[in-house]
Amino acid sequence: MSEFTKSIYSIITRSSLALTLVYTLGHIIIAMIIVNRMTGASLLESGAVALVEPAVNGIWFYILHKLWIWNK
Repeated sequence: MSEFTKSIYSIITRSSLALTLVYTLGHIIIAMIIVNRMTGASLLESGAVALVEPAVNGIWFYILHKLWIWNK
């Protein structure tokens, strides 16, 4: 492994934020590819789905969490 690669690996493995960003980027790319292959949508359309779907899920989770706490 080169010095550059070791440095990048060290930063990612020691930083939760960096690891989260790498994971999120991978998630978006994987979602784009799957939507593109399954539906034949363009990469732009697939990218929109890959970005919008997690945002909607985040809103749903927030509402669900508020209802969950309210019912306790």
